[in-house]
Amino acid sequence: MKKSVEEDVFIPLYPKNTVEDKSSPRLKFQERRFWSAVKLLSNVLLWDGIVQEDTIRDLGLSKLLNRYLLLNLLNTPPGPDNIEKCKEVVACFPERWFQDLGSGSTLPELLNFCQHLLQ
Repeated sequence: MKKSVEEDVFIPLYPKNTVEDKSSPRLKFQERRFWSAVKLLSNVLLWDGIVQEDTIRDLGLSKLLNRYLLLNLLNTPPGPDNIEKCKEVVACFPERWFQDLGSGSTLPELLNFCQHLLQ
C-alpha cells in the first residue's frame, strides 16, 4: 500500500483557466487521476481494523488526502462537482474513527479538509 501511495498517485494541477472547459483533455485526465486516487483511498481505509490504525491514517489521510486529493479539491471551483468529490472522499472514512470525538471536533489529519468543507 505504501508503495502504491508513494509511487503510483499522480494528479496534475493545471492553471484554472486551462481546465475551465469541461471538454478539455487536461481536465479529463486530471479527473481520471483524481478518481483513481479516491479509489485507492477507499481501498487503503478498508484495511482499518486489520492494519495498525496509525499506519492507515498516515497513508490514507496524511499522504493521500492531504498531499494529493486536497490540492485538487482546492483547485476545483466551488459547485456541484466539488461537493460530489467531497462526498465521495467522506464516504471512504471509517465511521468508528468519529465515534469518540466530541461535538465540533475532528481528527488532526482532517483539519485542512474540514476547513475546505466549511468554505
